[in-house]
Order: sequence, then structure tokens, then C-alpha cells
Amino acid sequence: MSDDTIKIAGIDTGKDYLDIAVAGCAEKPLRLSNDAAGFRALGRHLLDGDVRRVGIEASGGYERKVVAHLRGLGLEVALLQPAQVRAYARMHLRRAKNDRLDAQLIAAFTATLEAVRAPADPRLAPLSDHLTFIEQTEADIARARTRLEHQHEPRLRAMIEDDIDRLVSRRTGELRALEAFLRAQPDLARKLDLVLSVPGIGTRTALTLIVAMPELGDLTREQAASLAGLAPFDNDSGKRSGRRTIKAGRARIRTALYCAAMPAAYRWNDALIAMRKRLAAHSKTHKQIMIACARKLLTFANCVIQRQQPWQKQSPT
Repeated sequence: MSDDTIKIAGIDTGKDYLDIAVAGCAEKPLRLSNDAAGFRALGRHLLDGDVRRVGIEASGGYERKVVAHLRGLGLEVALLQPAQVRAYARMHLRRAKNDRLDAQLIAAFTATLEAVRAPADPRLAPLSDHLTFIEQTEADIARARTRLEHQHEPRLRAMIEDDIDRLVSRRTGELRALEAFLRAQPDLARKLDLVLSVPGIGTRTALTLIVAMPELGDLTREQAASLAGLAPFDNDSGKRSGRRTIKAGRARIRTALYCAAMPAAYRWNDALIAMRKRLAAHSKTHKQIMIACARKLLTFANCVIQRQQPWQKQSPT
């Protein structure tokens, strides 16, 4: 449990408003605007109230500016996952829901935390937005290609083909810009080169790993697999042995590794080629094999960063 002398607040973040409640305080939660003026008023309110720790539920990016502002004031900020807060509400049988009640719930949950995780590298937040833009452009390309398949009128096909060329050019340019930014930071450039040394991991996958999983290199292989949603979880009870499945985790990491696993397991990475053949010989399905290969790629990337040594091909034994 956290120290009882520490005053803790919870903030429910919306697009337009911030609802603030202090744990153990009977006062009605405060509502402020989610903008610069609201941030300044929030900072004064928390500092005047001697609040030292704040819990904020992740809310699709609407919380980023207020988190940065509060951390700049020297406050401990715990960025909470919605699943954590929902589980806490279920445990305490709380079914009513509105913004003010959510703020009180977040404050109560934050009070149970023993420690607050250190904030992520501030350089990576804008890079994450950049990566999201690239992913959205790739989705636009896929939709345009689907339209092209079902379009037979020459003039309209030409328009769609022009759209595809424009989107592909944009995607290429944005990937180069993202890589250039990483290359300008010596530590990030080193991590990028280490990940790229793993056969089967290309630039697109490596950029995703560096930007979307900054913890890489500080995790065990089990922790990395769980964080990416590539760890098969047990589903047993009594004499029943249920099917192992993967779930949750960071979807963009999982997708990038899954897409890289197929060519790597068939052509580029000797270790994965041998693994694929071994699993196929044990009657594993194609999807199970690819998930296992994606998990192994992540293990390789985590390992080279931990050791600070590029991939070295092992001689067969």
C-alpha cells in the first residue's frame, strides 16, 4: 500500500473536460476544461491541496498534454490502463458510472499502487503519432487496392491507381523521415541497428519495435511476449486442459512481428526455418507456427539489445 501521508488524486479525462477527485476527500469532484487554461488551474488546485501523486486513465491520447503538464510540475503521474480500472470497479462491485464517479474510482485505485512506473522517453510520444499516421496510410492503401479489384471502368481505375501511387509515395517518405529522426539520436540509432541485425526484421518492423516498445532490452523474454500479446496463456481447471491462446497486449507490435515472421520463417532466418519445420512435424497449425515464430523474433530483438551485440549466426551443432 502507498504511504497514507501522500495525498492522491484521480483524473477522468475526456475530449473537453477533466474531472478531478482526491482520494478520501468528501468534496465534490472538480471539473475543468481539457486545455491550457484548465491545466494551469489543475496544477494550482493540486499543489495547493498538497497532492503529490495523480492517477489518470489512458483515453485515446486526450490525456497526453495534461500528463506532460503535471509531470513538468514535479508530480508523480500514474498512467492507468482502462482494464485495470474496470477490474478494480468489479472487485468493489461498483456498477454506477459517470465522469465524476470514474475520477473517484481512479483516485481510489491509484492509492493502492505501491509505486509509479517511470515515465516513458518523451522523445517517443510524437514518434508514436508518426507511426500511427503511417499505419493509417497503409490502411488507406489496402482499401484503395480493394476498390481497384472491383472497379472495371477505365477512368475510375486510373483515378484509384493514382491514389495508390500517391499513398505509397507518402508511406515511403514518412518511413524515411521516421528513420531519419531515430538516426539523429545516437542511443535510438544504436537500438535500431541492433534490431535490424536480426535476420527477418526489416526497417518497418524495427521502427515499430523501437517506437512502440521502449521497454525492449529491459524485459525477460516472458515479459516481452506478454507485453506484445504473443504469450500463450493457460486455460486449465481441474482435469480439464483448455486450449492455450494469446490475448491483449500491444496490437501494433504483434501485427508487425506476425507480418515479419512468415518471410523470416521461410527464407531469411535459419533459426526460424528450423523452428517452423520442427513445429510442423508436431502437427501444429500454420497460425500456431507463425505466432511462435513472431514470439521468437521478439525474443531475438530483446536479446540483442540486452547484450548490446548484433545478431551472430550460430553454427549448426
